[in-house]
Amino acid sequence: MKTSLRIDTDNVDLTGDTGWTPFDAPALVGTSLRFVSGEPDGDRYRVAYYRNTEEELRARIWFGPATEGPPGASHGGAVAAVLDEVLGLAAWAAGYPIVVGNLNISFRNMLPLGEVVTVETSVVSVEGRKVMVHGKICCGDVVFATAECLCITIVKTVGDK
Repeated sequence: MKTSLRIDTDNVDLTGDTGWTPFDAPALVGTSLRFVSGEPDGDRYRVAYYRNTEEELRARIWFGPATEGPPGASHGGAVAAVLDEVLGLAAWAAGYPIVVGNLNISFRNMLPLGEVVTVETSVVSVEGRKVMVHGKICCGDVVFATAECLCITIVKTVGDK
């Protein structure tokens, strides 16, 4: 049963924190790989990307009514899709063209529909072709999900330019 909550889709504020610089992270991978960020005015997600003062990727994301799972809350798959895109883009933004090899998510709290949250990321290690990125979805002190993302750098094949 879907919720009948009224969610404001007209006044979504994705402003970054003081010291954050707007960053077009999705431009790093092209328009075909924007499952989450590809619909800037939709009722599923709205996303703004930034770099913080340490050059780490941050995102402000609004979870709209089309992400509903349990009544009044975002679906776990919607949360997972956000973490997949943002943590992968964090590796790209750090200079590593990658694909996600493994994404482990721990769901901590239900994420209410209509909420604007922050996704924090950090590239924590690089060993050969393996890039490990950690992240979390939070709002203030409330953590909705944490993730560890093992990324694998893309190897150019014969014929690539």
